[in-house]
Amino acid sequence: MAIVPEQLKQVVRRLLRAPLFSTLCLLTIAIGIGANTVVFSVVDGVLLKPLAYPHPERLLGIWYTAPGVNIPKLNMAPFLYFTEREQSTTLEEIGMYQGDGVSVTGGAQPEHLDAMDVTDGILPMLGVNPALGRVFSRQDDQPSSPKTIMISHGYWQRHFNGNRSVVGQSLNVNGTAREIVGVLPKGFHFLDWPDSDILLPMQLDRSKTKLGNFSYEGMARLKPGVTVQQANAEVARLIPIAIHSFPPPEGFSAAIFETARFTPDLHSLKEDVVGDVGKVLWVLLGSIGIVLLVACANVANLLLVRVEGRRQELAIRTALGGSRRDITLVILMESLALGLVGSALGLALAFGALRVLIAAAPTGLPRLHEIGMNAPVLLFTLGLGLFVSAAIALIPVIKYSSVRVSTGLREGGRALSQSRERHRARKTLVVVQVALALVLLICSGLMIRTFLALARVSPGFAEPKTLQSFSIFIPDSQIPDTQKERVVRTEQAIANKLASIAGVSSVSITSAVPLTGQYSMDPVYAADHTYKAGELAPVRHFKFISPGTFATFGTPLVAGRDLTWAETFEKRPVAIISENFAREYWGSRENALGKRIRVGSNDDWREIIGVAANVYDDGVSQASPTTVYWPLFQNNFEVDKEVVRRYVNFVMRTPRAGTSAFMSEVQRAVWSVDPDLPLSDIQTLGELYRKSMARTSFTLVMLCVAGSMALLLGIIGIYGVISYAVSQRTREIGIRMALGAQRQALTGLFVRQGLMLAAIGVACGIGTAILSVRLMRSLLFQVSPVDPWTYALATGCIVAIAWIASYMPSRRASAVNPVTALRAE
Repeated sequence: MAIVPEQLKQVVRRLLRAPLFSTLCLLTIAIGIGANTVVFSVVDGVLLKPLAYPHPERLLGIWYTAPGVNIPKLNMAPFLYFTEREQSTTLEEIGMYQGDGVSVTGGAQPEHLDAMDVTDGILPMLGVNPALGRVFSRQDDQPSSPKTIMISHGYWQRHFNGNRSVVGQSLNVNGTAREIVGVLPKGFHFLDWPDSDILLPMQLDRSKTKLGNFSYEGMARLKPGVTVQQANAEVARLIPIAIHSFPPPEGFSAAIFETARFTPDLHSLKEDVVGDVGKVLWVLLGSIGIVLLVACANVANLLLVRVEGRRQELAIRTALGGSRRDITLVILMESLALGLVGSALGLALAFGALRVLIAAAPTGLPRLHEIGMNAPVLLFTLGLGLFVSAAIALIPVIKYSSVRVSTGLREGGRALSQSRERHRARKTLVVVQVALALVLLICSGLMIRTFLALARVSPGFAEPKTLQSFSIFIPDSQIPDTQKERVVRTEQAIANKLASIAGVSSVSITSAVPLTGQYSMDPVYAADHTYKAGELAPVRHFKFISPGTFATFGTPLVAGRDLTWAETFEKRPVAIISENFAREYWGSRENALGKRIRVGSNDDWREIIGVAANVYDDGVSQASPTTVYWPLFQNNFEVDKEVVRRYVNFVMRTPRAGTSAFMSEVQRAVWSVDPDLPLSDIQTLGELYRKSMARTSFTLVMLCVAGSMALLLGIIGIYGVISYAVSQRTREIGIRMALGAQRQALTGLFVRQGLMLAAIGVACGIGTAILSVRLMRSLLFQVSPVDPWTYALATGCIVAIAWIASYMPSRRASAVNPVTALRAE
C-alpha cells in the first residue's frame, strides 16, 4: 500500500514539470465539470428535490378540463371546492388560493402590497408554523367572522420593527380594519409565487355560491395509502353531484354545465410549481454533458501525446520487471490526479457561477431559492471527476499498458512515418469531438431560428418599450357600490391627468395588459347563431377598456370604429371583437359589424361596432385568443345590473417609459385625484415582452455557450493532431522537399488530413443530431428539427473552422528546411 503515496508524489512532480500540459488539462476539465455542476444544481433544485413541505408526495394540484367546450385547462371553482371538502373520502385536506393585491393606508402614504387569499386548509397543508400567533382557523374563513390577516416575517420586521406585540393590532387593508392574528415564519415561500406581505382568509359564502367561477388555484393532500388515480376517480364521481347541488348563474342552466363534461386532473403539486421548464433543463443538462465528453476527448488526446512521449520510459519499466498492472497504475494515477483536481477547480467555478445565476434570477426559472450546493451536487461532481479520470485514461491504458520492451527501446528515436495504428486513437478522438460539437451547433442554430421566428411575429401592439403600465384598485370603502359611475369618473380623471404629463402621447385604461394573464373568460353567444338546448357557446377572452386603448397600444382597428366616452357613461350596449373571432363566426371582419353578442340569456344584446387586430395575450408562441372588448361601465352584464371595474391598468405611450423621474410624475398625477390610491404592477410592455421570450432566450444562450465551448475544444483537437503529425513527420517532410515536393503540396497534404477528420465527424454528427434534436421539438417554433439551412450552416461552420485549424500548423510543414530537418533526424 506504500506504493500508492509514492506514486502520487511522482505524479505531482511530473505534472509540475509540465506546466503547460497540466494547465491545459486542468482548465479543460474544470470548465467542463463546472458547467455540468451548475446545470445539475439547477436540475436538482428545480426538478429532483421534493417540495419543502411535510409529505410533499401527497400534495396535489387540482385542475379540470372541459372537452365539451374545448377548454384544455380550468382552475378550481367554489362549488367544486365545497362539494369535495364535504364529501371526499380520498382527500385528507383541500383548499383554494388566489394571488391578490391590497392597498394599505393609515401610514405616511398609501402602499400597495402583494397578498394571497387562502381558505383555512391551505396553511396547515403546507405545514406552516407561525413565528407569532396562529394560522387561520375554519372560523376565520366564515363570511360572517371578524376580518383577520396574517403578515409575512419581512413585513413584520420592516413595518413593526419585529415588535412581538404585533398580534392583535389592526391594519387598514382596502379601507377595512383587519386584526393581525399571526406572523409567517422566516424564509417561508408560498410555492413559487412572489413572496406576499399579506395573507387574507377567503371567506367564501357557501349559501351564495353558484355554478361556474373557475378563478381559483386548488390544492389537496391525499389520505395515507390513497393513489392519485383513486382521487381522480372520486372527484370525477363528485362533479355531477356538485353541478346538481348548487344553482346556476342567472341566464344559465345546469344542463349547460353538464354539456361542458368537466373532467378532473389532479396531479403532483410539484408539477404545478415546476411547469414545463423541465424540458428545457433536461435538454441543457444533455448539452452540457456533451461538452464534457468533448472535453474528455480533448484531454485524452493530450494524455495520449504525453504517454506517447514516455514510451521508452514505460518500456524500461517493463524491462526492469514492471507488470501491466504497474504500467496501468502509472497512467491511472496521473489521470486521477487531473480528474480530481479539475473537479475541485470546477466546483469552485460552479459555486461562483451559481451565485451569479441566482442573483440574475432568470425569468421563468422556478424554485430559485432551492438551488445551491448540497450533498447530491457534491456527489455528482465527485462522480464526474472519477468518470473523467477513467475516460481520459481508457485509451492510453489500452494502448500502452503492454508496451513491448524491444519496440519501446527501438522507437526511442523518431521513425520515418508512424503507423496507422499509432495515429488511429488520436484521430478517432478528434472525430468524436467534431461530431459532438456539430450536434450542439445544430441545436444552437435551431434555437436561433426559433428566436428569429418568434421575433418576426407581431404581438399585436407596437413599440413595447414606449408603453408604461401600472395598476390601481379603488375599494368600495372609498367609493361605495351605490356610486359606481363615480368609479369610472375617477379613472377617467386619472387618465386625463396622466395625459397632461410631458412626453405622454396617449393613455389607455384596461382591465388586462397583454402577456400578463389578467384576462377573464366566458362563453359568448351570437344573436344570428342557433344553439342547441343546453349547448354552451365557445369561450372568449374578455377585456374591459376605455376609448383610445387601441391607439395607445398601436393595435389597428381593421373594421368599424372605437368606443367613445359618451357610450361608456351612457352604458350603451356596444362591443368590439378581435379579427379571429369575426372570421370564425362571420367569415370576414366587415361582416361582423352590426352583429349582436351577449354572455348570459338575461344580458342585453350588444352591437359589434368595431373589429381589432389579433393580440397575442399568451405570448407570440401561442395562438392569439379570440377576444371581446367591453366598455368599462355597463348595464345588465353577467347577471349584474350595473358593472364597473375597480381594478384597472393604465397604459401610457411615452418615450420616457421605464424612468424613475417619469413614474414620480405619474404618482403625483394619481394622488392629485385621490391621495389614497397606491400604484402597483409598475412595468413596461417591453419588460413583459422580454419575459414572454425568456424561456427561448435562456435556452438559446445556454446552448450557444455549450456549442461555442464544444467548437473551441474541437478546434484545439484538430490543431493538436495536425501539429503533432507535422512534428512527428519532420524527417519525412525533409525527404519529400529534398526530392522536389512543392511547399503548397505539403500544406495541402496536412490540410486534407484535417478536413478528412472533419468530414467523418460531420457525417457522424449529422446522424446523431437527427436522432437527438427530436427531444427538443417542443422548444422549437415554426422550425423543423431537421431544418436543412441550419444543418448546412452548422456543417459549413465546422468545415471552415477545421480548415483554419488544419492550415495553421500545416504552414509550418511547408516552412521546413530539408537540410536542417535531415540533420536533426
